[in-house]
Amino acid sequence: MEAHASVRALADAMDLGSLLQAVRDRHGEFDLLAHWKQGEFHHDVVIRVHRAAPLPGPVLVVSTNCNGGVKEVLCFGEVPDRHALWHHRCPGVPEFSGDLPPIAAQARTTHYFDPCELLAPDARSELRPEFRERDVGGGWRPRCG
Repeated sequence: MEAHASVRALADAMDLGSLLQAVRDRHGEFDLLAHWKQGEFHHDVVIRVHRAAPLPGPVLVVSTNCNGGVKEVLCFGEVPDRHALWHHRCPGVPEFSGDLPPIAAQARTTHYFDPCELLAPDARSELRPEFRERDVGGGWRPRCG
């Protein structure tokens, strides 16, 4: 899928703070709808812009690494389901299912890599084994309690 110029320009901000400022500068106000974390190293920030034009849809899913580096920007007409999004990314993971609304535009940056690598049983972790547990679908999260 070829990146829409407006989505590409947002992704080119390369970090979440700069991207959100670019959204404000180009599209005005936005609503933070969700922050989904998968494992230690992947974040999806879901926003709805108030003035979408010239974006092809009002909903953006900004995927970042643990340092806020933008990996990918997806644009939708409606908010996707978290597990449907991961099912689209990694269809072989049984914990993820659902239908994803059409992706109106997508742009990836040099930070991008296959997100399924984060879900493998031997995925890297900064948490010692005794202090982590498997996240739903894969990846690691801190063991609490």
